[in-house]
Amino acid sequence: MSAKSKDQLATAGLYVIVGVIITVLAGLLGFVFVKGLPQISWQFITSPPQIFQEGGGVGPQLFNSFYLLVLTLIISVPIAIGAGIYLAEYAKDHWVIRCIRVLIEVLSSLPSIVVGLFGFLFFVLYMGWGFSILSGAFALSVFNLPLLVRVVEQSISSVPKSQREAGWALGFSKWETIITVILPAALPGIVTGVILASGRVFGEAAALIYTAGMSTPIIDFTNWNPLSPTSPLNPFRPAETMAVHIWKINGEGIMPDAAAISDGAAALLIISILFFNFASRIIGNLMFKKMSAN
Repeated sequence: MSAKSKDQLATAGLYVIVGVIITVLAGLLGFVFVKGLPQISWQFITSPPQIFQEGGGVGPQLFNSFYLLVLTLIISVPIAIGAGIYLAEYAKDHWVIRCIRVLIEVLSSLPSIVVGLFGFLFFVLYMGWGFSILSGAFALSVFNLPLLVRVVEQSISSVPKSQREAGWALGFSKWETIITVILPAALPGIVTGVILASGRVFGEAAALIYTAGMSTPIIDFTNWNPLSPTSPLNPFRPAETMAVHIWKINGEGIMPDAAAISDGAAALLIISILFFNFASRIIGNLMFKKMSAN
């Protein structure tokens, strides 16, 4: 067989593989959307769920998911940026640093259920926070930090050395060069990684079952005092998220329209995750174009 024939055969094989993957993904998304989109309405998005009656919604669960995501990013992003800067700019080629990188890889491959059990033992029991948004946010930070640290480190390492030398030539110190030159250049990659991690957090369920809980108390959306027990911003209240709600309905839902609620919640969850993924690409491309123009 000639080299040209081998190349054509390999190309055809790759097209077949890509076609199979796209078909499977399209079939999965189509199945979820066909069953779930008819269930989505403004009433469904804003109303609380029902336990025994039909017609409930996922309003509190949707708010809990976004609130938990914001708290997780507030906790994890600064730590990830600091760790990424250290590993990319300050860490030497030492066995300790190599061990740290191996540990980061190990942590990034941990099953979420293991992170959830750790969060239950440490944040829920040892710290005494109970099943709460705060416990869930810290557990998700542990789950998400390895990915964010790798993204920040790779984004900073990909900045050309000439930009660092330009900062030094202007008389900047190493830290000033990092803040004023390197981080702005690495920002598109960092933002893209953060938004992709947001989609990963938004769809997480196993770690939250053991930390944030599987119930949501009555929430007064007119009371925004974080210290009030009924406030939606109270970080010490239990918070069932969208993903956990879907799991709970399919496992023990007793409302007459449990299947319809589950389908609608699944479609809404996938739409939210797709939004994060598309937003990451759009924002990353815009920031890259802006940086390239400057």
